[in-house]
Amino acid sequence: HVQLVESGGGLVQAGGSLRLSCEVSGSIFGINSMGWYRQAPGKQRELVATIIGGDLTSYGDSVKGRFTISRDNAKNTVHLQMNNLKPEDTAVYYCRYSQLGIDYWGQGTQVTVSS
Repeated sequence: HVQLVESGGGLVQAGGSLRLSCEVSGSIFGINSMGWYRQAPGKQRELVATIIGGDLTSYGDSVKGRFTISRDNAKNTVHLQMNNLKPEDTAVYYCRYSQLGIDYWGQGTQVTVSS
């Protein structure tokens, strides 16, 4: 069984920064992909960023230029550096890990951006 645990969420003022982390444990393999998604109240879950290997990344249009995804393969951890946060970024952020065609999800961490 694969388990994901997110951390780093919290309350921050608009224009501030926050760094999320996701640790993966269990039966994992070296070749995989990881990503971040978010879901605000009344909204559909949307893609924030993904990373395959060490440097192949993609971002959602709403966060491009402000967020950066990275991973520490030795620690099986993915990070999301969020800069210039906006109230519209307020949501529950979920970590996703994929291997062998199967997706695994964390329980989510709340990010709240105040005006």
